[in-house]
Amino acid sequence: MLTEMTEGKPWRLIFNFTLPMLAGNVFQQLYNTVDAIIVGRYIGPNALAAVSTSFPVIFLLISFVFGLTMGSGIVISQFYGAGKIEQMRRATSTSLIFQMCCAAVMSVVGLLISEPLLHMMQVPPDIMVDSLAYMQIYFMGLVFVFAYNILAATLRSLGDSRTPLFFLIVSSILNIILDLFFIIVLQWGIAAVSWATVISQAIATLLCYFYIVRRIPLLAFGFHDLVFDKEILWSTIRIGLPSSTQQVVVSLGMMVVQGLVNGFGSITMAAYAAATRIDSFATMPMMNFGQALATYTGQNVGAWRIDRIKEGLKATLWMSLVTCIIMSLVVFTFGPNLISLFLSGDASSEVDPAELQAIITQGVDYVMTVTMFYIIFSLSAAINGLLRGAGDTMTPMVSSFLNLGLRVAVAYFLSGIPEIGYRGIWWSIPCGWAIGALVPLIRYLSGTWQQSARQRYEGMMLLTGKS
Repeated sequence: MLTEMTEGKPWRLIFNFTLPMLAGNVFQQLYNTVDAIIVGRYIGPNALAAVSTSFPVIFLLISFVFGLTMGSGIVISQFYGAGKIEQMRRATSTSLIFQMCCAAVMSVVGLLISEPLLHMMQVPPDIMVDSLAYMQIYFMGLVFVFAYNILAATLRSLGDSRTPLFFLIVSSILNIILDLFFIIVLQWGIAAVSWATVISQAIATLLCYFYIVRRIPLLAFGFHDLVFDKEILWSTIRIGLPSSTQQVVVSLGMMVVQGLVNGFGSITMAAYAAATRIDSFATMPMMNFGQALATYTGQNVGAWRIDRIKEGLKATLWMSLVTCIIMSLVVFTFGPNLISLFLSGDASSEVDPAELQAIITQGVDYVMTVTMFYIIFSLSAAINGLLRGAGDTMTPMVSSFLNLGLRVAVAYFLSGIPEIGYRGIWWSIPCGWAIGALVPLIRYLSGTWQQSARQRYEGMMLLTGKS
């Protein structure tokens, strides 16, 4: 169901839009988390570390195009908000063609450079084989990841966050079933995790495509309807390039930090793997509020309703605050139990109990440290979402650069102090969040972001005049 966000109560629109998107992202995270739980339980902590250490490399290679997807979503939402349906269709078609070309290139690049990158990250020899196998199978199915990403992003840009949720639920359930079947019954080892993910993503992509063709006349493309509009692509790149650069920098920062974690050995690697999964779930609602605010802002920029954008930010901040309190209470109360989820089972029973306890202790220390600062993260997510929706994507990029730069610097400095050790990596995260929130806050309070919104609005009106 498509939703107009230019009329109605901002908090209700943003909340109702966020819920399905949040549930969808929970199920998407479920891919990786269930992989990690099953791998940790039935293959072992080393395999869990292999899955975790592979993710930054995968994210590095796909992050650039995912950033451009944010740009295309903003363009599509602004055309839709302005009632320019033909231009919206051209933008969707252009993004789809571009994404598929990028998927083919990234698949080849990923297969070629994955092993050298793992060596650069100082992946231990006992984990290297599993990490490489996981990554290469994942890259073979990258086309489905990209295709679903652009189709779902397009639906969300038009205010429909429920349909992608349904397809992700189906896909996630299938992923769990395939994980268990491939690992426990067929005993395929680490490769089973990648194959289950690829097959599940393919099913989600096909479901999303056929739904759009049959149910959404605005987006019912046949191959003969596909067009490639260079002007719209350039407009998308201008908005999306800062986000793409930001995503690449984030992934590089993740690789640098992962390399630092790897230097502390497999116990810290496994603890980091489990704790970051929990952290991803806990911070997801705040991220989704920011993403919802970006779509809301994009549509209201298209209709030039700046007053509604400011009201939307206030509502988002209040909802984020309540969410932070709830998530912090959950993590503080159940932290040890959550970490233990990843480390109980048949495979873990063969590991030294002292090592298992060390993994749990380090993982709990991580989540207890970062949870206290979720409110800072939520502030950054909300304001950056507003700025992206307004077309001001440079500020979130700068914010991300400073966030990761400070995080890496603090992590290396503190972890090099023997009395602090690996805990310095944990404390670097809130330090990065703090500087990452300050930059967009200053930009918003200055009011200069409205100039970007005005330029984006006027540029869109010029594009609509072409046909």
